[in-house]
Amino acid sequence: MSQGLVTASYIVAAVLFIMSLAGLSKQESAKAGNWYGVAGMAIALLATIFNPEVTGLGWIIVAMAIGAAIGIRFALKVEMTEMPELIAILHSFVGLAAVFVGYNTYMDHGDLSGAMLNIHNTEIFLGVFIGAVTFTGSIVAFGKLRGLVSSKPLTLPHRHKLNLLAVVVSAFLLIWFVQVEGSTFPLLVMTLIALAFGWHLVASIGGADMPVVISMLNSYSGWAAAAAGFMLSNDLLIVTGALVGSSGAILSYIMCRAMNRSFISVIAGGFGSDGTAASSEEEEGEYTEVNAEDVAEMLKGSSSVIITPGYGMAVAQAQYPVAELVSKLRAAGVKVRFGIHPVAGRLPGHMNVLLAEAKVPYDVVLEMDEINDDFDDTDTVLVIGANDTVNPAASEDPASPIAGMPVLEVWKAQQVVVFKRSMNTGYAGVQNPLFFRENSVMLFGDAKDSVDNILRAL
Repeated sequence: MSQGLVTASYIVAAVLFIMSLAGLSKQESAKAGNWYGVAGMAIALLATIFNPEVTGLGWIIVAMAIGAAIGIRFALKVEMTEMPELIAILHSFVGLAAVFVGYNTYMDHGDLSGAMLNIHNTEIFLGVFIGAVTFTGSIVAFGKLRGLVSSKPLTLPHRHKLNLLAVVVSAFLLIWFVQVEGSTFPLLVMTLIALAFGWHLVASIGGADMPVVISMLNSYSGWAAAAAGFMLSNDLLIVTGALVGSSGAILSYIMCRAMNRSFISVIAGGFGSDGTAASSEEEEGEYTEVNAEDVAEMLKGSSSVIITPGYGMAVAQAQYPVAELVSKLRAAGVKVRFGIHPVAGRLPGHMNVLLAEAKVPYDVVLEMDEINDDFDDTDTVLVIGANDTVNPAASEDPASPIAGMPVLEVWKAQQVVVFKRSMNTGYAGVQNPLFFRENSVMLFGDAKDSVDNILRAL
């Protein structure tokens, strides 16, 4: 394959990646967006493999075969509820790859000198720094999502000063690394600092902000890939990394605005927060428990119903019976819609994907801003596996750890049914006063079983 054909293939792949991002921005075109991405990556891989400058083709094919086998196995095995953890661990691989690429190009950079060598060493230093931060930060995010690490933020004394010190020391090490040719020591020290910095940065962020963290780590992995592209002089890797990095940063910013969080404070490890992980987990009153038959009677007497799903629906895989419940209610003339919080679940768009998977019509799935004003005129709200995203303490209790976070105002409806396994707090560790309100009732048990029982009662 000629160099000109490789360049042309890279341009086509870059266009397909852009079309992929555009397609993924809407539910109706998301499947096509996925295929654009697959096609772009296939073209990029083939062009890279058959690039006349590439050697060791046999080893590359072996590595690709091993990677593909592992990828296919996990793609078939991983449940939708485990997607956040999978994405977090994949981000860590990208970061680690950037670190390896950095050290490899440092040891074998060809014939470079003067300004070109300084530029190349700067690329190496920044690529390794971003990659190391992404690697350990993603490992911590995986641990928190998996339950291996506490979701509460780590609050070391002077933690923000420690973060600032890590950045300042790394900047001085960069100057040393560039000015003193052949100095491996500053690169090694910076790598250790970056690994610790990434770990501390994410460990200092509480569970309620983890969806934003996952999105931000996606951005970091993109910039790490772009840095690797500069080190390898690969234009497509630069373009792809920049697309991922910028889109991840924009999504993180949008999510921070939706949660009334400071974008800078979240990516700086909770800067500006007091580090409080949770309010009291003690129950704040008495709750009313009902059974599936009672809920079925409520739904029969309702003319409008809003369903607000959360991570509990994903865990129970209740989206299919929920879709059947929606069909049955709509057939009976009931107006049924979904209210989706921007951070419902543990991944942006998690609930939308689950509902689309169950063939729920797109036109009844509304975002929080589109539906929040309608709860006043709603007869019944079904809160299925959601907790923090429907917590009135966010708007009514200034001392709450989630104070100021916009939530679905479900308590304004005539009656609210909360589907939960127990009275345990949500992922943020905050008690929810919604459970103890006069117009709220609790339906305990597995969400899928509960909805199936309601369907039978209807």
